[in-house]
Amino acid sequence: MMDSDFVHPLKVFDLAKSQRRFLYASAPMVRYSKLAFRQTVYEYGTDLCWTPMILAKEFNRNQFARDSDFTISTSGPQPPTIVQFGANVPLELARASSLVAPFASGVDLNCGCPQSWACAETLGAALMERRELVRDMVIETRERLRQDGWGVGKEKDINSPKGRSVSIKIRVHKDLRKTMDFITTVLGPEQDRHIDFLTIHPRMRSTPSSTPINVEALQILTDTFGDRVPILVSGDVFTLSALPFTSPLLASTSPTISSSSGGHTTTADTKKKPLVEIPKLAGLMSARAILANPALFAGYETCPWEAVETFMNKVARAPLPFKLTLHHLSEMCAPGMGPNKSTLITKAERAAMLNCANMVDLVDFLDEKREIKRS
Repeated sequence: MMDSDFVHPLKVFDLAKSQRRFLYASAPMVRYSKLAFRQTVYEYGTDLCWTPMILAKEFNRNQFARDSDFTISTSGPQPPTIVQFGANVPLELARASSLVAPFASGVDLNCGCPQSWACAETLGAALMERRELVRDMVIETRERLRQDGWGVGKEKDINSPKGRSVSIKIRVHKDLRKTMDFITTVLGPEQDRHIDFLTIHPRMRSTPSSTPINVEALQILTDTFGDRVPILVSGDVFTLSALPFTSPLLASTSPTISSSSGGHTTTADTKKKPLVEIPKLAGLMSARAILANPALFAGYETCPWEAVETFMNKVARAPLPFKLTLHHLSEMCAPGMGPNKSTLITKAERAAMLNCANMVDLVDFLDEKREIKRS
């Protein structure tokens, strides 16, 4: 791969802004944010793709971890990729970032994973109580990348083929003042911030995903910091037409496309209170919804058959474990996270699909169902 194959993430933010739209991102998902899936969502309008969280310490020490955790394309397309690490030692994050810098557009520190095993190891959301440590980790990582010859000057290196980003993904505290203190500490000096951009998941560590995101907290944080640093929101990005907030950038959003599959469809409740406007939000990151509908950011309300075919073509070139491929397809063929609950195949057909024994059987099964839908 050549340095010219990479685009600086801040340049992608600028492009989206020039088009008066949000930047679109695919979230880091354990097991699921592999190369074939990243290539699929990129083909359907996703601008930046995260890898699953990779444990920096193991990545630094184990060749098997490096080979299994981070796969890239050498023949294209290689989507603009952000490698997310779990770390709690500045040197470990810096070393791991140095290893992936030749093959990615940027690195990201996970400060949001709420799983108990991660927090017990002072990883993920546990770092929300260690703001000085997070600051030190991003500073040392940026310095290591600079010493290695990468362009880490943020906007100054936006057009450099060696430009790389350093970012973090966070949750919020019950007392939002703690979150504001955290962001202030990690951002650093007004004239030269420590991170290129920031992703906010506006739920607390203890908040289940079934609880709506805290839109008011998101509004306050973006109003406070959105002029200093580009901010993405992660959480409840189910469809472009049914976001839990509004923004001037939604005026230019592509019209939504209904995927007619003949399944049952429910309609959204139109009698809702007015949405909060969040004018300083720069982008949207989706996890569960884009897993179910990789064409989400192309404006599709539900997953189209074409996305299934695209995914299978990518898997043929960047193989996944068969069971993981089946799980991806079961998500894509089931009801999505948005108001439209149409499905590509029935529940009974999805159960039959999960009984496929190998890739040949799976391809034959999908071809048969597709032909039935066409007829």
